[in-house]
Amino acid sequence: MMPKWLERAVDEISKPENWLHWAGNLIHVAIVFALAWLITRLLKRGMKRLKTHIMAGMDKRGGGNNEEMERRSVTLISVLTKVSNSIIWIVAFVMAMAQLGERVEPLVAGLGVVGIAVGLGAQTLIKDWLGGLFILLEDQLRIGDSVAINGINGSVEEINLRTTVLRSETGAIHIIANGSINTVTNNARDYSYLVFEITVAHGADLDRAMQIVTEEGKKIEEEDPYKAVILEPMEAVGIEKLAERGATIKTRIKTVPTKQALVGRELNRRVKSRMQAEGIPSPDSFPKVDLNR
Repeated sequence: MMPKWLERAVDEISKPENWLHWAGNLIHVAIVFALAWLITRLLKRGMKRLKTHIMAGMDKRGGGNNEEMERRSVTLISVLTKVSNSIIWIVAFVMAMAQLGERVEPLVAGLGVVGIAVGLGAQTLIKDWLGGLFILLEDQLRIGDSVAINGINGSVEEINLRTTVLRSETGAIHIIANGSINTVTNNARDYSYLVFEITVAHGADLDRAMQIVTEEGKKIEEEDPYKAVILEPMEAVGIEKLAERGATIKTRIKTVPTKQALVGRELNRRVKSRMQAEGIPSPDSFPKVDLNR
């Protein structure tokens, strides 16, 4: 004998009017999700226009060079898009449930109760969200910035309300909770400095060594692609310190953010080559000198 609940189910399925009702509900649900998808597509286009307006506004306020404004606008648009899409799909889900005949009031009330319970027990999560909010409001980080967060170096790939994603030079991904961020070192704001140091032996001609560094620095400032990223001429070259094996010559060059390595690698190569060509000895050419004697 067939169970009563199964008999009722078969009876409901066998009624043509039920099929029409269910088909109508499914069509309405499909329309709801299709509209949600369409709104997200339109939102994506709208965000591109908003990005242009954000950059124009920052430009009027003197928000930095084009590269900095681009990173700032990309960061804001990325977070706004994620939050907006989440809201759109949550609303679409609730509307779909209502269309299928489900009572959404208990669902919404239940979500509210769950939200309160989660809020009381998820202080770390709230801390992460607040941390992400302050990162955005205070413009601490931008997508593409070269940074060090809590001692972890990398390039910012994503900024979410809960986490910040860094990619290191080796390609490794570091996911850092925003609430745990204590120290941020941003190497991509306004400008960077190439700090150049080279140590020559105590027996070397220091005046000639400093002249070589100065000459090579001036050459780089006038050549492509380096002159496009150098903001100011090389600062005064001088002796930074005296060590056991030699004297350290130091200077620095102001560059576009994150481009100091490009200039530094080339300056290292040129100065090293000139020093060798002109017989300026390196520290390994002479024994240690006791500076205290």
